[in-house]
Amino acid sequence: MKRLLTLIALAATAALVLTLSAGGTGTASSGGGKRIHVFERATTDTVVDLGPAGDSLGDTLTFANEVFSARSGKKVGSDQGYCVRTVVGVAWECFWTTFLPRGQITVEGPFYDAADSTLAITGGTGAYRNARGTMDLHARSAVEFDFVFHVIG
Repeated sequence: MKRLLTLIALAATAALVLTLSAGGTGTASSGGGKRIHVFERATTDTVVDLGPAGDSLGDTLTFANEVFSARSGKKVGSDQGYCVRTVVGVAWECFWTTFLPRGQITVEGPFYDAADSTLAITGGTGAYRNARGTMDLHARSAVEFDFVFHVIG
């Protein structure tokens, strides 16, 4: 019985440590999922002009940027990915990975030139290995973007 109580206490302590260690990224739980709020500084974005000169279907946007805690402003990770222009002057279709202290989260979906968007969480690694859900994307400025992950699993 003493061994069982010790195991339960250790499990509870481990769960508490994992919960507290996620705090630097702006993680919160709600409705059985996790809300993670970070922001990206888009300093490496590069458009490869593949079609007719200028903005055209098929152009590719690539990036690998730093990601910061929305709460503290401290660097907590990075991202990397690409987008393909699907509607000239309006939208890109994007795929990327966000690297956080407890694992990676992958997303796929639209990035709108002049509107917020919601992307699908398609998977992850580490603490996010069973991740699904959505990520809300909001432009703070021309170079800063809020990523609010609503992670289930």
